[in-house]
Amino acid sequence: MAAAQRVAYFNGSFMPEAEVCVPFRDLSSLRGYGAFDLTRTFHGRPFRLKEHVQRLYRSLKYLDIDCGLAFDDMMALSEETLGRNRHLLTEREDYWVGQRISAGVQAVGDEGWAHTGPNVIIECCPLPIAKRAKLFRDGIKVVTPATPRTAARALSPRAKMNQYLNIILAGNDVKRLDPQAWALMLDENGNLAEGEGNNVFLVCDGVLLTPRANNILPGISRATVIELAKGLGIEVRETDLDLYDAAIADEMFIASTSLCLCPVSSFNGRKVPVSGPVTARLTAAYVDMVGCDFVQQHLSWLNP
Repeated sequence: MAAAQRVAYFNGSFMPEAEVCVPFRDLSSLRGYGAFDLTRTFHGRPFRLKEHVQRLYRSLKYLDIDCGLAFDDMMALSEETLGRNRHLLTEREDYWVGQRISAGVQAVGDEGWAHTGPNVIIECCPLPIAKRAKLFRDGIKVVTPATPRTAARALSPRAKMNQYLNIILAGNDVKRLDPQAWALMLDENGNLAEGEGNNVFLVCDGVLLTPRANNILPGISRATVIELAKGLGIEVRETDLDLYDAAIADEMFIASTSLCLCPVSSFNGRKVPVSGPVTARLTAAYVDMVGCDFVQQHLSWLNP
C-alpha cells in the first residue's frame, strides 16, 4: 500500500521523512561539512538526474567525503525514493528530488552512536510553484548585495556544499532593502557571479552572455540553456561580465533547477524588458525539451 505521507531514504532504510533525525554532533550541523544536489521533476519524471548525481559525486570528491554508495546505487535509490512519493503529487505539482550527504558524526567517544559515518538522505520536496507563480508574470527583481561571492581560491563555488552561509548573508543584504528581490552576487573582481542557487544570463544585441564557470556553480539548467541556444543558432559567450554589461543588457534571465528559465524585470532598480525575444525563444525550446509547460504550471496558480 502506498504511504499517505512522504518518505525518505536514510542510511539504508526508507521511513516517513518526519522520522529522519540527524544527530546534533553531525559535522554538517556543526561545521557545514557536507554536500547536496537537487533535480526537479516534470509531471513526476526527473530531469537530468544523472547529471545532477554526477555533480554530487564531484562535490563529494572535492570535500573528501565517501558516502559509501556507488554511483549506480545512488541513482537507483533516488529513482526509488521518487517512486515511493510520486503518487502524492497533484497534476499541478512537481518535486525537487534531493540527495543530502554529511560527513557524519564528530563523536567525542562516549556517546554510543550507532552510526558515525556519513549520513545519507534522499528525499522529495514539493516545489514552491504556487509561491513563485507571479515571477513568471512579473519577472524577478535582482539586486547586487554588499556581500561578494566567496573567492574561488578560498572555497570553490563549483562544489554544491551545505556551507551556504555566504549565499544566505548575501540574500539577507538584499531582503533588508526589498523583501521581494533576489540577490545576484559579484565575485571578488566585481564581475557578475551567481544568484541564490541560480545562474544569470544577459542578452546584448542578440548575443547570449553568461559568467564563466570558474567562479560560479555551473548549473545543470545553465548547461541546458546553453545547449538550447546553440541549437537555435543563438551565439553564446561565457565571459567576464560586470555591472556595465548588466546595465546595458536588452534582456536578462536566471536559470535554476526549480524555475528552469525565468525573466528578470529589474536589475538594481533599473527596468529590464520581461518579454524579450531571445528569452521567449529559449523558454519555448526549454518547454518543448522537458515536455512540460513550466511557465503555465506556475501561472495556473494565479487563477486557480
